[in-house]
Amino acid sequence: MVVAKGNLVNDIEIGDYAGVKWINGTCLACDFCQQSDEPLCSKALLSGYTVDGTFQQYCIAKAAHVARIPKECALDAIAPVLCAGITVYKGLKESGVKPGQWVAIVGAGGGLGSLACQYAKAMGCRVIGIDTGDEKKKMVTELGAETFVDFASSKNLVADVQKATPDGLGPHAVILVAVNEKPFQQAAEYVRARGTVICIGLPAGAYLKAPVFESVIKMIRIQGKLTRLFPSWYSLMKNRRLLCWQPQGQRGGNRVLCSRSHQSTFQGCWSFRTPNGLRQDACRCDCRTIRS
Repeated sequence: MVVAKGNLVNDIEIGDYAGVKWINGTCLACDFCQQSDEPLCSKALLSGYTVDGTFQQYCIAKAAHVARIPKECALDAIAPVLCAGITVYKGLKESGVKPGQWVAIVGAGGGLGSLACQYAKAMGCRVIGIDTGDEKKKMVTELGAETFVDFASSKNLVADVQKATPDGLGPHAVILVAVNEKPFQQAAEYVRARGTVICIGLPAGAYLKAPVFESVIKMIRIQGKLTRLFPSWYSLMKNRRLLCWQPQGQRGGNRVLCSRSHQSTFQGCWSFRTPNGLRQDACRCDCRTIRS
């Protein structure tokens, strides 16, 4: 909750809900910031690392970077979205996976993986959860995974993941949030041709390795993923069910649904304000509606 603000801050009020993200502030002027790649800014301030974080009663954050949170949203539900949620959601978007396609979540039973399963399911994707243990299998399945592969008991993980897809070709995308190196070496082997491997987890001292011949022949893409703050947060604010999704045709603050009916809450069209006050209109369905 905002308890004080600077004299130049005019788009957030005392008493409003605000979220402090990993990126506490950036220059907003470099090439990276101008392309919405703020985490790559050389002058980025990192919450809890280069500046004091949120494990204290009060903290300071740049007004341009705090997340505006509607009062009707529960803060305990929003908290994990500000870091883990944004990270895996953007990873799914970067992968290019589409509704009906298969995505493997490696580390599905962890904090990031459990959110990734839910987002992927809500986006209409078919989920393969990869982790170990009956407890995690139960949780991952309840969160929407159609198949669970236990890497500890599997005798051939690559074959088992590929068999989980109806055509046996493997998932269209792999989201790696694991904390050890081996899954990063395996992913390129079981992802299908033209598939994408998104690397999010950061195992200490680990290296990425992939068979060159198969990678070229299959035309697979391996990509590192850092959180993109503004697009990811506003997209989540528009789309996630717990973030105040409203009925067709209703308005809420600066957000407006388009006139077309949508099957998924991840296919809404909205208008919203960016941190610098500019209005942005976005359509995420096939109606191509643009609001003025």
